Amino acid sequence: MRKRYLMTPGPTPVPAEVLLAQARPIIHHRTAEFSGILEQVTTDLKYIFQTRNEVMTFAASGTGAMESAVANLFSRGDKVVVASNGKFGERFAELTQAYGLEAINIKYDWGKMVVPQDIEVKLAADSEIKGVFVVHSETSTGVLNDIKAIGEIVKDHQAVLVVDSITGIGAVELKMDDWHLDVVMTGSQKGLMLPPGLACVAISDKAARAMETSTLPKYYFSYKSALKALRKAVPTTPFTPPVSLIIGLSAALKMMREEGLENVIKRHSLLAEATRKGLEAMGLWLFAPEKGRSSAVTPAWVPDGIDGKAVVKIMKEKYGITIAGGQSHLAGKIFRFGHLGYFDRFDIIGGLAALEMTLTELGHKFELGSGVKAAEQVFMENAK
Repeated sequence: MRKRYLMTPGPTPVPAEVLLAQARPIIHHRTAEFSGILEQVTTDLKYIFQTRNEVMTFAASGTGAMESAVANLFSRGDKVVVASNGKFGERFAELTQAYGLEAINIKYDWGKMVVPQDIEVKLAADSEIKGVFVVHSETSTGVLNDIKAIGEIVKDHQAVLVVDSITGIGAVELKMDDWHLDVVMTGSQKGLMLPPGLACVAISDKAARAMETSTLPKYYFSYKSALKALRKAVPTTPFTPPVSLIIGLSAALKMMREEGLENVIKRHSLLAEATRKGLEAMGLWLFAPEKGRSSAVTPAWVPDGIDGKAVVKIMKEKYGITIAGGQSHLAGKIFRFGHLGYFDRFDIIGGLAALEMTLTELGHKFELGSGVKAAEQVFMENAK
């Protein structure tokens, strides 16, 4: 028997309390009982998103939330800016193309941060731009973009700012209202500590006005339908929801409330710092720039002469720990060590220990135990 650990940036581990909540006997979604749960979930999501507006919940992965923002706020031919510095920025570009928008693409090398001033220049040059798309925490590279600065730039322009915070929410600081963000989204299988299957989206008043002029087709992902159902005296959903997932979400949000959002963010920051110090102590180079590192995932370059795919394979098959490899052109060149959601100190120590044994087996030269020691030092320096 081998105990298995999930250390990817999504899906992430699910707490026992959440699993047990989902195992409850199914209830009907058109009942007062379910409406009460949905109402509490919505209230708790407002707290997590740091917004006064309702947070809509759809049965979808995060990509469904991304697509919903395109379909609900724009019309064919609208000009939008897409800032892309990784896989999911590219996905926004693909979605805008699929719906016939005129995308002004600002592309950066993977691993570089989006430069807010580049967006400012584009907006100043064209008053017809209707939207700006950007990823907060870029899962493919571990880069954290300066969404707060971008919000300050976009707030006085007619464009709505659409933010993919799918691996940001619950791991790094995000204040939707204070930062002037118009659409923010996440997925259940990330910081919300749930299995895949739910997408959560919040929109500002500015985005709601854009919604009124959108002519793109939408039905299942209609924000108007979702908000109308959510605002009824007895809150509900326009279509059959994934009842058990929403009940599980209620349990997960309760755990996050009890810990306190500020403490959740601090915990992720500490886990990320310990992971980085541990990897560097093994002689590895971190992929993301020092001033733009997400607390959700830490990617590192695979050492010269080492097969990156073998690292992921040995970690999983020999030590029972699943980490993520690189995506697209970075496949085999980097690996991604996830610490998002239901993680604590000993998860990091165990993961680093397995990585040390894996790299040693593959011929990488370093002092065995150095990564674990470095992580332990970080934890000891921050012990309560």
